[in-house]
Amino acid sequence: MNPIVTMYMRPTCPYCRRAELLLLQRGATDLRKLRIDLEPELRAEMIRRTGESTVPQIFIGDRYVGGCDQLVALDEAQGLTSLLAEDTV
Repeated sequence: MNPIVTMYMRPTCPYCRRAELLLLQRGATDLRKLRIDLEPELRAEMIRRTGESTVPQIFIGDRYVGGCDQLVALDEAQGLTSLLAEDTV
């Protein structure tokens, strides 16, 4: 079973859209988008978990990846596809 990808996001954020597209292109099969614009308590949770206040903030399984720039860097380092393919069972 592939890892769950959790992304704190806003739908109008271009970085969120870019990150989502990259994740889907690389094989993410279970993408959970947590909209901090609809549920303000999620923003507090995101800040508590990451120490960051900007979106997106991305977790692959239990691993904190960071924002869009960090996700792109992980992909460029050839690490994203293998991380998304890890068996979590």
